[in-house]
Amino acid sequence: MRIVFIASEIVSFAKTGGLADVCGTLPLELEALGHELMIIMPHYRVVGNKAFFNDRASLSTMGRGIKVFFIENKDFFDRPQLYGDSAKDYPDNLDRFTFFCREALQLLKDIGDPVDIIHCHDWQTGLIPVLLKDPLANDPFFIRTKTVFTVHNLAYQGLFSMEAYPKLGVDIKLFNDHQLEFYDKVNLMKAGIVFSDYVTTVSPQYAREIQTKEWGCGLEGVLQTKRSCLAGILNGLDYRIWDPEQDEHIDPPYSSQDRLAKKIHKEKLQKIFGLPQISDIPVFGFVGRLCYQKGIDLIESSIEGLMQRPIQMVFLGVGDDKYQKLLKHLSRRYPHQFSALVKDNEDISHQIYAGADFFLMPSVYEPCGLAQMIALRYGTIPIVSAVGGLIDTVADVSSHRKQGNGFVLSSYSVSGLLEAVDRAVGAYSKKEKFSELIVHAMAYRFTWKESAKHYIEVYEQCRS
Repeated sequence: MRIVFIASEIVSFAKTGGLADVCGTLPLELEALGHELMIIMPHYRVVGNKAFFNDRASLSTMGRGIKVFFIENKDFFDRPQLYGDSAKDYPDNLDRFTFFCREALQLLKDIGDPVDIIHCHDWQTGLIPVLLKDPLANDPFFIRTKTVFTVHNLAYQGLFSMEAYPKLGVDIKLFNDHQLEFYDKVNLMKAGIVFSDYVTTVSPQYAREIQTKEWGCGLEGVLQTKRSCLAGILNGLDYRIWDPEQDEHIDPPYSSQDRLAKKIHKEKLQKIFGLPQISDIPVFGFVGRLCYQKGIDLIESSIEGLMQRPIQMVFLGVGDDKYQKLLKHLSRRYPHQFSALVKDNEDISHQIYAGADFFLMPSVYEPCGLAQMIALRYGTIPIVSAVGGLIDTVADVSSHRKQGNGFVLSSYSVSGLLEAVDRAVGAYSKKEKFSELIVHAMAYRFTWKESAKHYIEVYEQCRS
């Protein structure tokens, strides 16, 4: 099959989150399975100079022969950030990504070889399935092309005022509550879901959750109507990057059979964060965006109880200003137990995975999550809430004695978090059994190879 990925970010060219990881890694696995891949994304400032292709796009490559095209428009994409500054989104995001979608489709015609599947990702590409079903429905170039639309995070929907609708350049008849309209606004996530031939999301559990009122973000009814062509496919992890045996960010390396270096990494971690270097106290680590989704409010509500336990906590990340201020405040209040670095730092993030004993991830919701998969590979036992991809990848040691690889909150509450932490501390105190748990955790693999096979099945269903 000839498959094109169209996305707003792709590792290693531009990244703000897991979307980029998927769109930079899954094509490599699809190529390895014998399919022909192309990728189209905006030419952001961070991408840097690339080879000229035509007036519409520049060009690079990845994998064995995947062409990566960058849509050109300096006014729209030559900016410090991808979607907005730290305070708010860019006010012309609708213009930017409407332009991107239209130019991406025109670029495919410039290239001249029809594709079997256009795989779109999140609201920034939601207009593409609409264009292919309405103004381009009879275009012979796209007549056999099918669309797959992946929801990476339903909470971000691409909502714009109804007055902006004419900018889309599609018939006004589509602005209705079954198609593009959402409470008197334009909804590009909804557009992608409604008009695509198949919808996927990034874990089986999240696919079930988004069809409910609690987690559907107002689109549960739309998703229920698509249930016959809706699949949850678990994201994979790139183990070429995340491998403690060959991780260039940590020294020395270690494996499940030789874990002495993990003690060295724990001492390094405590030193980096200015905490007492005590080997027998369990260290709980957190790496991620500081936002509501990641459960920072629950940690705040639980902090007095947490600090009464014999534990240390280290946090790394940036995000909402109120959470950044909160973590700095807690670092000052509990200097011997709690320490946070409010910044992005690749080396320190790897050090947390390598040096912590437990990885804290009490998310309010989590479409898939990669951090818990990374933590498992590094022998850092995850403590997670029972949502989305977390519950698809972490089995509680108390409930699943043979498959158990972490601790799952019994409820999203202070008591639920403290109870999970207490069980973790109890497990840590039993050194031999805890060592066995680490070995078991490090054996888990969530590979893109298996996920890629599921995507091929989806593509084939679209074409049948």
